[in-house]
Amino acid sequence: MALTTEFTQRLGVTHPVIQAPMAGGSDTPALVAAVSEAGGLGCYGAAYLTPAQIAEFGSAVSAATSKPFGINLFAPTPIPGPVDASAAIEAATPFFSELGLDPPHAPPIPASAFDDQLKAALQCGARVFSFTFGMVPEAAIRELKSRGLFVMGTATTVEEARALERGGVDAVAAQGSEAGGHRGSFRGDFDANVIGTVALVPQVVDAVSIPVVASGGIMDGRGVAAALVLGASAVQMGTAFLTCPESGVVESYREAILGAREDGTRITRAFSGRPARGIVNRFMTEIEKRDGAILPFPLQNALTRPMRTAAVKQNRSEFLSLWAGQGVRMARREAAADLVKRIVAEAELVFEKFSAE
Repeated sequence: MALTTEFTQRLGVTHPVIQAPMAGGSDTPALVAAVSEAGGLGCYGAAYLTPAQIAEFGSAVSAATSKPFGINLFAPTPIPGPVDASAAIEAATPFFSELGLDPPHAPPIPASAFDDQLKAALQCGARVFSFTFGMVPEAAIRELKSRGLFVMGTATTVEEARALERGGVDAVAAQGSEAGGHRGSFRGDFDANVIGTVALVPQVVDAVSIPVVASGGIMDGRGVAAALVLGASAVQMGTAFLTCPESGVVESYREAILGAREDGTRITRAFSGRPARGIVNRFMTEIEKRDGAILPFPLQNALTRPMRTAAVKQNRSEFLSLWAGQGVRMARREAAADLVKRIVAEAELVFEKFSAE
């Protein structure tokens, strides 16, 4: 049977499977193109890219596939005021030293790059524009839709989903607490907005009239089938694609995922200053013990970036932000196209089994 949904029909894709955008180099043109070529929707996280890099990435994907693909940016967030970074610098210095780096410096207050990134995103060839961390300006939504892009926002509660629908998005990604990477919460208390995918998705489906994409802890066809039964129009999967050879993560990152257990991840602010789920490692554990060691986002992200960059080059997973969801035990080493093919076949078998009974 074909897993046809409103999402697949509106976008002209074969399967209701989205490869989650993963900013920071985890997704590559090869990964995005492979997923789209396999009938899903490949997406790339461009939040840390310059406009020129966004254009280059889009050109590389477009050269490899004529199928739809997506781009993701962080919604503009309030810029933090001046802060005392001395405790954070002191806490991070031993890790920098271990990697052969000079001590870190207080990160400057960053300027927003969203407007310039958006201009590049509009011209990069993507069919879908998604965002997280809040709502993008109304003018941006109008411009995106006038260019024919399908717009999707991220919600972790029903209230957030309703706000996104009022803002004019075409679909909502309902991000359950099992999801790896940064939490998309933008209203209410971060600590309270940790609702599991199975609980969150049907409540969002009941609350909005636009397609809902289930995200968080989905790793195989059983999860796809469950999400569709709950009313989702598609699923978004990140951790499952990180162990594909096309992903941009270093081998120690893949090994950390493949060796992790379902209780081996937790939500932390240690790497970026914003809550995100990742595999517990030494940096996370030690930084969380220190008072004042974590700056607000995006200052903490800027502070730890040189360390993480060096750790990638040295293949040192104990210094990396090992973003991963709670479904890590189900991760496999397989090509992205094979992953899409397998999970779709598994989902079809689930529906065939129950339709025959």
